[in-house]
Amino acid sequence: MQLSFPGPPSGQWPTPTPRVRELLRQGAEHVLNAPADWLEAIDLAGLSLKSMIILADDPVLMSASRRAARFSVIHWARANIENPGEPVPPYLPADELSVARELLRRGKTELLFNASRAAQGTAWQQWMTIAFELTADPQELRSLLALSARSIGDYIDGSMEILAEFLRSEREARLRDAHVERREQVTRIVEGGEVNVHQASRQRGYTLEQAHHAAVIWSEEADTQLATLESAAAALMRCTGSRQSLTVLANTATLWVWIAAEQPVDLAALQASIKNLPGVRLAIGSAGQGIEGFRRAHLDALTTQRVLGRLQSRTRVVSFDRIRLVSLMTRDPKANQRFVAHTLGQLTSASPQLRRTLLTFLACGSNATLAAQRLHTHRNTLLRRLARAEELLPRPLEDNRIHVAAALEALSWTQEEER
Repeated sequence: MQLSFPGPPSGQWPTPTPRVRELLRQGAEHVLNAPADWLEAIDLAGLSLKSMIILADDPVLMSASRRAARFSVIHWARANIENPGEPVPPYLPADELSVARELLRRGKTELLFNASRAAQGTAWQQWMTIAFELTADPQELRSLLALSARSIGDYIDGSMEILAEFLRSEREARLRDAHVERREQVTRIVEGGEVNVHQASRQRGYTLEQAHHAAVIWSEEADTQLATLESAAAALMRCTGSRQSLTVLANTATLWVWIAAEQPVDLAALQASIKNLPGVRLAIGSAGQGIEGFRRAHLDALTTQRVLGRLQSRTRVVSFDRIRLVSLMTRDPKANQRFVAHTLGQLTSASPQLRRTLLTFLACGSNATLAAQRLHTHRNTLLRRLARAEELLPRPLEDNRIHVAAALEALSWTQEEER
C-alpha cells in the first residue's frame, strides 16, 4: 500500500509556531530515547522484502545496513533537537556507503532505494504514535504532522540524491579501473610485446586474429562526457556494419577503438552520424589483418590525430589513407611551410575557393568537366577560377603539377579550410 504523508506543497519551507517547534523537539527526544524494539523495527524494515534476501543472507552486510538505518534516524532526531523545525542536512553514514559499494559490485543498487523507502514508512508509523502522545489538540497535531512529514521527506530525498551521486562516481571509478587494465594490455600489444592472442581475445571479448579498423575518438571541449565518445564509437560501428568492438579509455577525453573490418568505413555517413555530437572528432587508421594489423591500424590512427593537431585542422572525421602523404610532408613543419610557400607563391594566401578548385582539377587528372561536376559548379566558372589560380603561381602549372598538387594537399588540411 502506498503511504501518503501530509505536508505543504514543495517550495517555501513552512514557518511553524513556537509551540509546534517545541512539540517537534520533544518528539525528537522520544526518538533518541526510544526502546530497542522501536529502533529494531526501523532497522529491519528494509530487510522484510523478498528482494532484500541478499542482505539477509549476508550477516556483515545486514549488520551494516541496520546500523546505517539507525544512524540516519538518529541524525534526523539530533538535528531537530538542536534546531527544531529547520531543514535537516542530508546525511549518509559510512555503513551506508559500504553497503552501496557492495551492492554496486553485485549489480543490486536498486535495493538501497527500496530499503530506504521501507525504513521511511516504518519510521513514519512510529513517529505518528509519538505525535499523538504529544498533543491532543487537532490543530497542533495537524501542523506537527505536516511539518515533520516535510522534514522527513526532504531529508530522505536529499540523502538519496547524495547516494545516487555517490553510486555514479563509484561506477565511473570502476569503469576507469577496467579501462586502465584494458589499456595496459592493449599498450603491450601495440608496443610489440609478447601476448597470448587467444587468451587476450577471450579476456577482451574481441578477436585479435581478424581484420581491423582502428580509430582515435577525442574531444577538445571542456567537460567531455564518456557517453558522448561512446556514441561516436557506436556510430563508427554502424558505418561499417561491424558487430564486434574493443574500446579503451586512453584519457578523460580520448577513446581508442578497434572494430572488425567487415567493410570499409563510410566516411560521409560517419560525418553525418556525429553531426549532433559537438566537439567529437575521429582519426581512423588504415585497415589491417591479425595482430600486426591491430597494431598498425592503431598507430596510423594516432599518426592521423597528430597530423591534424600539427596542422591545427578543424576536420572532424579523417582517415589515414586521406592524409598519408601529408603525414610525410609535415614531419618537419618548417620545411613543409617553406615548400608550400615556394611552390604556391601568392596562391598560398589567396581565396580557399581558388586553391580548392585547382586541387580538385588536378585530382581529376586535369579534366575540367569532371572537376566542375565534383565541385557542383559551371565549367566556365571553373575555368575562370583556374586561370586566376595559375596567375598567382610563381611557376607555370604545366611544368610543376605534382609539386603544386602536393603543396595544395598539405595546405588543405590547415585550420583555415575545414572539411
